[in-house]
Amino acid sequence: MCPSNAYRIREGETLDEVFQGRLKIIQPKKGYRFSIDAVLLTGLTRIRPQDRVVDLGTGCGVIPLLIAFRSPAEYITGIEIQESFVSMARRNVDINNFSHLISIVQADLRNLQVGMVEGPVNLVVSNPPYGRLSSGRLNPNEERAIARHELFASLADVVRAAAQLLPRKGRFAIIYPARRLPNLLREISIGGFAPKHLTLIHTTLEAEAKLVHLESIKGGGEELRVHKPFAICQSDGSYTDEMNAMYENGPAAF
Repeated sequence: MCPSNAYRIREGETLDEVFQGRLKIIQPKKGYRFSIDAVLLTGLTRIRPQDRVVDLGTGCGVIPLLIAFRSPAEYITGIEIQESFVSMARRNVDINNFSHLISIVQADLRNLQVGMVEGPVNLVVSNPPYGRLSSGRLNPNEERAIARHELFASLADVVRAAAQLLPRKGRFAIIYPARRLPNLLREISIGGFAPKHLTLIHTTLEAEAKLVHLESIKGGGEELRVHKPFAICQSDGSYTDEMNAMYENGPAAF
């Protein structure tokens, strides 16, 4: 049987292997494809064996897949509004034999209710749309536009959804552009969260920070821990030891 039939790959999709073939990911050939942001989010977020995790805007399901592959979380639910991505995410769960750990729910996170997610939730993660509608060029590919611009959900919507799902002391982790950190801090405060762990992410340590990873606690106190800067690459362009550790088997696996 050819791989296309074996894994139900559809026209316009690719099947990519990561971690030296131990994880398989169906994603669009020309639409929005997952990026290093997903690896950074799952690598920097502190995930515990008892965690029941929800990923807001899961796309093809790469973040739940990475968590299930690398971490001891109890259960992961991916929330996605686009039907095409819901189909890909569910097939990704199936071909990687993670149906006992991951479920994919098609829903608009702006109307998300606790009852839509199986069981209690104590950690919400998200790699949300970065671009405001008034800023930058809107990608002509609809899937990429929705994933990168606030067409269906703003940062405020994502934070409100996290607050809706989480009990007091629940944790919320997010990757976001460093230049918009003030906006992120404002929105999580409005949502009832307190920032607890902040990491600035640099392409190299010589460059300015491009992204931030922030973990917050619903109803938490004031103390914030700012971790040492995280560099993706060394000055020669190769991955740092810390980035290689996130990939486990090195960047060649991707």
